[in-house]
Amino acid sequence: MSVSYSLRGAIAGSALGLALGLVSTSALADSQAILEGERFHPEVSTRGMVATSHFLASEVAREVLANGGNAVDAAVTAGFALAVTQPRSGNIGGGGFMLISDENSDEVIAIDYREKAPKAAYETMFQDDNGDAVAELSRYTHNAAGVPGTVAGLALALERYGAMSLAETLAPAIKLAEEGFAVPQRFVDGIDSASERFEPWEASRAKFFKEDGSRYQVGDIYRQPDLAATLKRIAEQGPREFYEGETAELIAAEMERHDGLMTLEDLASYEATVREPVHGSYRGHDVYAMSPPSSGGAHIVQILNILEDDDIGELGFNSARTIHLMAEAMKRAYADRSQYLGDTDFVEVPLAGLTSEEYAAELRSDIAADQATPSADIAPGNPLPYESNETTHFSIADGNGLAVSNTYTINFSYGSGIVVDGAGFLLNNEMDDFSAKPGVPNAYGLIGGEANKIEPEKRMLSSMTPTIVKRDGKNYLITGSPGGSRIITTTLQVLMNVIDHDMNIQAAVSMPRIHHQWLPDEIRIEQGVSPDTLDLLESMGHTVNQQEAMGAAQSILIEDGVFYGGADPRRSTSSAMGL
Repeated sequence: MSVSYSLRGAIAGSALGLALGLVSTSALADSQAILEGERFHPEVSTRGMVATSHFLASEVAREVLANGGNAVDAAVTAGFALAVTQPRSGNIGGGGFMLISDENSDEVIAIDYREKAPKAAYETMFQDDNGDAVAELSRYTHNAAGVPGTVAGLALALERYGAMSLAETLAPAIKLAEEGFAVPQRFVDGIDSASERFEPWEASRAKFFKEDGSRYQVGDIYRQPDLAATLKRIAEQGPREFYEGETAELIAAEMERHDGLMTLEDLASYEATVREPVHGSYRGHDVYAMSPPSSGGAHIVQILNILEDDDIGELGFNSARTIHLMAEAMKRAYADRSQYLGDTDFVEVPLAGLTSEEYAAELRSDIAADQATPSADIAPGNPLPYESNETTHFSIADGNGLAVSNTYTINFSYGSGIVVDGAGFLLNNEMDDFSAKPGVPNAYGLIGGEANKIEPEKRMLSSMTPTIVKRDGKNYLITGSPGGSRIITTTLQVLMNVIDHDMNIQAAVSMPRIHHQWLPDEIRIEQGVSPDTLDLLESMGHTVNQQEAMGAAQSILIEDGVFYGGADPRRSTSSAMGL
């Protein structure tokens, strides 16, 4: 078995540097000349594939598949393992979304385990006496946390589609928490960057610093006894332990000590739910992605619909014309996001209109071939009729037609920074994903409106976009990404790289990305795009802002019974493993 490990750091300064620097270990042994399309080498298997953001999670999920478990068993195992090995984003204190595709029943379902606002939440809770939004309140306090959904969501997936018990899927995570693991550089860097957020909270300091207050160094063994005890209780008593047992009592006590709104009643009433995914088509492929309260599926389909009439492959990967058209489509989708998207249990979302080809044609007619439309001239459209930054994604597929795409989060890197005393896990700060005040941007610069205002027991809007593409009824591409507002556009570009530009999956997740979210009116772009292309975009009227890398799209491509895994090099611990 060869393991695809990515190199640490940002995208290389040139496309060639990127291509040569981010190959899998199996590719390094290949001495043949580099041919077009062969600069990036995915992990390959004929029996199944796992792609996660941490090699230890990939290892335990791969073992599940090797021992006869299915893709859902492996996904739940990976989800709990990431809660131990990647506390900055893997979690049991947050929430997310999972897509499951079963070729045998021709069924694709979406599990919504997004966090909910507590029952005592109210629309102006993050505003001051003058009615102004106060960012610190929705990000770094106990009231920044929504009721967590991860344990309920993973357990629901296992109950519906798994073959293993919850205790069996939790066993590797419990072992990793008890016995510990050697911390990598990314772990050390993450703790350093978030250390000021941990300082006010005794439980946070105890979890992330050594007993003498010093920091962990690369290679140190990191153990989490409180988290291990929490996971053991869930394994022994079932998922409701988290919501009604000792763990729930620890959460409620933590809230009570710090004037938090979340109560035992909030926890006891939480349930994950099954939804119908958004479905669209693109160049003969069926695209399934997460439905509201995620905005991702609606807007991926919307953008693809806008672009389908253009021959993107002929225009060329990251050419000025291709980037221009993508940016114009992205602007219009994010403008609509600001007005129409929210929790469909509370508001009507014009999903059929947003994803219709007729609406896409209307939007497309306003896009000039060689001139940018200022965002100030773009308003949310009329899509009738009605009907984050630190997140982690993993993709898993087995040899029996089952595929899982899962994205979950605690919002910021390390969430609120607050660890539940005695329970060993971080509280999310997902309440910041609501509109603290309509028209005021959140931490990712996303504008929200009335549809995403704070209401009791409402799920906050998300950009998380687990996605499964099918071709001729078979699972074809399993993908998704972290990245806050850039999740949608990152996932979109993986799809386009495969379908339009015929890239293998490792190339598709490795190549430089672009992003436009309507406001601010700029194309955010990674290094690796030609300066001549940037000049051409600016001559069209675009503002180009080159910034750090975006997303981490752990992905799988399946063709002719062969599984290809692509580990995104933007996460130094990412790995793809085949059976």
